[in-house]
Amino acid sequence: METRKKRFKDRKDGYYVYDLDSMHKFMPYLLPNRADNEAVLKARFDMTKAMEYLAVKNSVPSEDGFKYTIFHLFLAAVAKTVYLRPLLNRFIQGRRVYDRKFMSFCFIVKKKFCDGSNEAVAIMKLGEDKSLSPIEEVHDKIHDIVYDIRVNNKTDSTTGVLDKLTKLPRFLLKFVTWCLMTMDYLGIMPTSLMKDDPYYTTVFLTNLGSIKMDADYHHLANYGTNSIFAIVGEMKKRPFFNDDGTYEMKQSVDLGLTIDERIADGVYFAKSIKVLQKIIENPELLDRPYDEEVEVGDVCGKPAFSDLSKAE
Repeated sequence: METRKKRFKDRKDGYYVYDLDSMHKFMPYLLPNRADNEAVLKARFDMTKAMEYLAVKNSVPSEDGFKYTIFHLFLAAVAKTVYLRPLLNRFIQGRRVYDRKFMSFCFIVKKKFCDGSNEAVAIMKLGEDKSLSPIEEVHDKIHDIVYDIRVNNKTDSTTGVLDKLTKLPRFLLKFVTWCLMTMDYLGIMPTSLMKDDPYYTTVFLTNLGSIKMDADYHHLANYGTNSIFAIVGEMKKRPFFNDDGTYEMKQSVDLGLTIDERIADGVYFAKSIKVLQKIIENPELLDRPYDEEVEVGDVCGKPAFSDLSKAE
């Protein structure tokens, strides 16, 4: 990710956006709560090529049989999209707009798929080396995380902190929470607390498809800096209509997105989803580096690139 010279209003995790237009500077004062500014979007993806791609990937034997999955593909595609569409990595806190200094992603790992099974929070930074293949980086990092949680029985540090905090008397816990919210607002939260907190990530993903469920929406939180929540739904056959009214039944996945609408405008979100769709429906793009541009269509008769500044 881009490195900039430190300036007065910067935070540990973000660069203050100085060149913002007046409307977007004013919005956090008029509409200060992230949870009151949720844009809910939904996209459906044809998974035909994606399933063929995963089958080829999984045809190569590995030492421990850890396979490439639909979730790996979606996480890698979202990571590449955020890399190419940097406004998606913005956040608003303390009534200020920031560009996050890194890309980070969070999801929950169940130790077993049964009632009462413990959960662990998995957080990973991606795209720090722009020359890497997104799918390979995601696969390798998830492999290490899942192995630690399910084999070595490790728990995330967030769970350990919460175990201690919830033993406090109610009035003390309320005071600690006030302190956390104040540090969050002022941008002085200790790095030791932020680094394992899911609410300080670029995108929080949940894979409901793994438990045969669908959902379009999950709320955002006013605490922290997380601006995007993504829900990967169940893969199933759905109709895809042609221009002449005929249709084909294809394997597809719905993705629900809840986004802080203050970080960008509707056109930017729409084009970002087109980039994501192009990547998922042409998954070989995930074998290429993060910074390789993706052409997504026509805008005013000209090619529209993932970074529109490159379109002449």
